[in-house]
Amino acid sequence: MTVAPSGPEFGIQDIPFSYRGSWFNISPVVAEKTYADDLHLVSHQTGLHPVLRLAPTVAGTTVVATPALLTWRNGADRIEAVYDGADTLRIRGHRLGLRVAAAAHTLTPFSGTYLYADPVDGSHVFTSYETGRRYRITVLSGALSRTDGAQALGTADRSLDLSGDQPWEIAIEEYATARRPYTRSVSFEQLCRDRIAEFTAFVDAIAPWRGPETPAAELAAYVLWSATVAPAGFVTRPAVLMSKHWMDKVWSWDHCFNAIALAAGEPELAWHQFQLPFDHQDEAGALPDSVTHSEVLHNYVKPPIHGWALRHLRRRLPQPPDRAALAQTYDRLARWSEFWLDARRAPGHDLPHYQHGNDSGWDNATTFDDNRVLETADLAAFLVSQLRCLADLATELGEPAARWSEEADRIHGAMLRDLWDGERFCARDPRTGHSRRSRSLLDLMPVALGADLPAPVAAALARGVESHLTTHGLATEPTDSAHYLADGYWRGPIWAPSTVLVEDGLRRAGQTRIADDISRRFLALCEKSGFAENFDAETGTGLRDRAYTWTASSYLILAAAQEERRVRGG
Repeated sequence: MTVAPSGPEFGIQDIPFSYRGSWFNISPVVAEKTYADDLHLVSHQTGLHPVLRLAPTVAGTTVVATPALLTWRNGADRIEAVYDGADTLRIRGHRLGLRVAAAAHTLTPFSGTYLYADPVDGSHVFTSYETGRRYRITVLSGALSRTDGAQALGTADRSLDLSGDQPWEIAIEEYATARRPYTRSVSFEQLCRDRIAEFTAFVDAIAPWRGPETPAAELAAYVLWSATVAPAGFVTRPAVLMSKHWMDKVWSWDHCFNAIALAAGEPELAWHQFQLPFDHQDEAGALPDSVTHSEVLHNYVKPPIHGWALRHLRRRLPQPPDRAALAQTYDRLARWSEFWLDARRAPGHDLPHYQHGNDSGWDNATTFDDNRVLETADLAAFLVSQLRCLADLATELGEPAARWSEEADRIHGAMLRDLWDGERFCARDPRTGHSRRSRSLLDLMPVALGADLPAPVAAALARGVESHLTTHGLATEPTDSAHYLADGYWRGPIWAPSTVLVEDGLRRAGQTRIADDISRRFLALCEKSGFAENFDAETGTGLRDRAYTWTASSYLILAAAQEERRVRGG
């Protein structure tokens, strides 16, 4: 009965079992930082919603997960699950029973799950208010030993039991209103072989360089592959969510790192990642804060790293975008830049400002402790990089480029004139002119400009960056700071995006020794602690959401570059 596993094994507590294109996964994570005792079918349509609880009928089972197969084990007895396409799960049992139960115990006129037996095909269907979808259970072999709560209203146990007394197999489908009865056209074993082949092809495409020196590459690829969803709702393109745990959105700077990691091997998917937030650009030119299945949020924005990202993306694409795609991208990037130039500069000011730490992506960094509305050097640097990218694009397309170059020079000069104090950058209140230094790594982020910085400034920033290095990588607040918090979000933990941006800038500024050190430490951190949202800077422990795609992408970006340098001998 058992199918030989392929691909890396992973802990289901940390990484959900899912499939490229699917909007649901199997996981114990049922809400933010909330873990259930049993695994659940969790859907991400209209938000994160645990729909069905999957509970073996014998206590003490262990769970083993690989990209193709999820297995509950109790000695030689087992239950196995495999995806049959993006919206269907096949589950079978050998001498081990399973209870499939509604996660919600109470059905109201506005919430909960209803269960009924369908007289059309004899299946049982759970309908969920929370997701607005149906979940059909079709018995393919064996039989249900018990059904509870069919057509029940109010509070009830709505469940289906399959006994371990005989082999059994079921299909679980997520769909809208109606579809033809499910028929088994492919064997369970063939489904496993198909999933193995698909995942292997994906890994071979995006990480063909992997080897003993990059032992976490396959798992990083799985985090990306499994977090990908098909277009639905406000998600206009195939999208890599930040996670299929509770961070199940696309934020408008996170997506850049996924695009870069995918570019060489999955260029179409990479291009979709870069463009998706731009599909929701508003009249002012601003990108949304985030996009997910059923909401687009505009109450904050994210930093303009998109010019920086586009350069990296284009260098990795196996074929250049055609002129129409490039022209559309130029227009979108221009409007995004004009938002910062027109709507985020106080009258008479050269520098743009954030309205809140959330706009920077570093929500609670100590830079923002005294004021939230600030002109900061990281924002200036990212916008300079983006404006220079626009100037190059304009030249390539035969459009006027002088405006973009002039604005880049103006902001670059103002950043050095108004915010540089000789050792690091400060932040300035655009209303009062009051300047303040913090010890946040955010104040050193202009290092991302690389060779576009004066050499003494780049050297001083490199020294500042080194003061943030721990055994595991770049602490966002130094560990000896009075404001350092081990699990303080941007007040201490190590993050992937800041690591990649700093490493890249240092390398382009000629500070290769420090860049190599940062890269090695971050790769070792991921190999030790996985792909968490962020990491304890002192212990290396993964924190918050434990299956975060921009962390996996950052590992792939840095690992690929390391392997390229190794092959070159440099």
